[in-house]
Formats: sequence, C-alpha cells, structure tokens
Amino acid sequence: MVDLEVEIPSAFDPFSDAKDAPGAKEYVHIRIQQRNGKKSLTTVQGLRKEYSYEKILKDLKKVFCCNGNVVQDKELGKVIQLQGDQRKNVAHFLVQVGLAKKDQIKIHGF
Repeated sequence: MVDLEVEIPSAFDPFSDAKDAPGAKEYVHIRIQQRNGKKSLTTVQGLRKEYSYEKILKDLKKVFCCNGNVVQDKELGKVIQLQGDQRKNVAHFLVQVGLAKKDQIKIHGF
C-alpha cells in the first residue's frame, strides 16, 4: 500500500478582508414615516459614528427651516429625525457637504 499524505485546506473566506471592496460600502438610509393626517417624519440613519450628529442636525434644521432631534436606537444606533418630507433635501445636503457620496445614499418610501 502507498501512503498518501493529503492535506485538507482550511476554510478560506474570500470576503474576510473586504472592508474597502466596492460591494462592502455602508449606506446612508433616508426614510419617511407617515404620522397622522398629512404629517410626516424623515429619518436619516447610517452616517459614520465619528460625525457629530448634533452639529449635522443643527445645520439641517437651519437650512430646511424644520424641527428635528437625534434619537438613540438599540439596533440602529443614532438616528436623525426631521419634521416633514425632507428626503431629497437631506440627500442633496449630504452630497453637497461631503458627508456621503451620491451612490451611498438610499432613499426609501412612497
């Protein structure tokens, strides 16, 4: 009999170092939630953690003349809430200021 030494390769994960790969980008999600009647609420989530959410909120409120606040969520982290339907305005603002690229922004709703 012939003794064959066969090595079984260890599990290789091709996506283990895919932090900067094109498919591994983090998205900024802009959603709208319907309140009562015509009232609505715009939420922004997915911004980087190193950004100051309070300063971003202050600028958003000043530019769009609306009220808002920052809410701490267990699953989603910090979420910016704005009064009214501000989805397109917020997306344009984030791109213009340089906080997110256009292809990183996902607009949800209606």
